Amino acid sequence: MKKGFSVGLLGGSFNPAHGGHRRMSLAALKRLGLDELWWLVSPQNPLKPVAGMAPLGARLASARRIARHPRIRPTDIEAELGTQLTIDTLQALKRRFPQVRFLWLMGADNLAQFHRWAAWRDIARLVPIVVMARPDYVGRSQSAPAMGWLRRRRHRSAAGWRNWTLPGLALVNFGLDPQSATELRAADPKWAERMPTGQPAQLLQQEPTT
Repeated sequence: MKKGFSVGLLGGSFNPAHGGHRRMSLAALKRLGLDELWWLVSPQNPLKPVAGMAPLGARLASARRIARHPRIRPTDIEAELGTQLTIDTLQALKRRFPQVRFLWLMGADNLAQFHRWAAWRDIARLVPIVVMARPDYVGRSQSAPAMGWLRRRRHRSAAGWRNWTLPGLALVNFGLDPQSATELRAADPKWAERMPTGQPAQLLQQEPTT
């Protein structure tokens, strides 16, 4: 893995993964000049209820099925690392991959609650953040509590994220996608039972593509 290899990180429950995740990821790969994008399938988001959360294996399988791209890599790395908080995951990944330039991607719905994340200011000091517009959250993301602190660190464009002085944040619109995991679960409550769960994704034991 060469120095300066760039990786976007998209964390989430992926309960289940859907085409909106893939569409935003493909746009991020192209428009942000990323070498790869890793989907961090969370064992359990501490801000989401356990009830209704499908098993990790089923959610990882759904992510693999949807990703369908050699540079989008679904992984259960947080389960391997034993981390639950984003700050702990980022610190562990940066220790393991000191030559990689990481970028944190999240939807505008997550920006709305970013102030509730553990050590959220430290997260912003650790990696550049790109917030992707989502339906119903475009306006609300501007008034998110965390923006009171982040607004002065906001960049007009995400294109130059490699050269930002941290903290740094940009809001982008890669095309709004109405797909929702909540709606998918409501339409198909037993989706997880059909997922072919196999071996966990051993991301840390694999070299990213060059």
